[in-house]
Amino acid sequence: MAIDKNSNGYTFSFAIVMVVVVGALLAVASQGLKTRQDKNATDKKMISILSAINVEATRANAQEMYDKYVVDSKIIAGKDLSAEAFDVDIKKEFRDKKLAASDRNYPLYICEKDSIRYYVIPVIGTGLWGPIWGFVALESDYRTIYGATFDHKTETPGLGAEIKYASYSDQYTGEIVADTSGVFQPIVVVKDGSGSGLNAKVDGITGGTITSKGVEEMTTRTLEVYVNYFNTLN
Repeated sequence: MAIDKNSNGYTFSFAIVMVVVVGALLAVASQGLKTRQDKNATDKKMISILSAINVEATRANAQEMYDKYVVDSKIIAGKDLSAEAFDVDIKKEFRDKKLAASDRNYPLYICEKDSIRYYVIPVIGTGLWGPIWGFVALESDYRTIYGATFDHKTETPGLGAEIKYASYSDQYTGEIVADTSGVFQPIVVVKDGSGSGLNAKVDGITGGTITSKGVEEMTTRTLEVYVNYFNTLN
């Protein structure tokens, strides 16, 4: 029997087949892209952790360098101490307003470079336009900042977005986050130019005050948890 291509039935059948075929193709493409996106996110996270201890890595060697320098990782506080530290999505936990602060997981990455141990701490907070985050590395005394790296998604170029550059993050190197008794000491962001030197202060970004203060808030809130943890190890 000949098929009437002008009939409504043929039109509807053809449309259904096309929807199914195109939908299947899109699903396959989406899955393929998700796999690549997940790998890119993993590589970027590894690169950021390594950057906090001044180790340069690329997407091509991120896993190799991570395995070389990160000797251990753990959850030091939170709801699930048995979770894999790297798998913890601190951004998602921070955005979850139903999750109590005490239930958030706090990952710690223990790194070793030139036979010296460093402790890398992830931080997450809010800038002017959206989330900001980063990693802060402490030296083996649990007090001195060895390095820091910050990033963002939507901060203003030339202003708040400057937190991602070394000209801002390098100010944290050498700062002390606890006194000799282990009492937490926040690193304050100032805008009067008095942040130079190791005085528990860093200079904020001109025109990016809200983002700079966001960095202060997230480092203060997060590092205090880790300082309290390190005090239990002494």
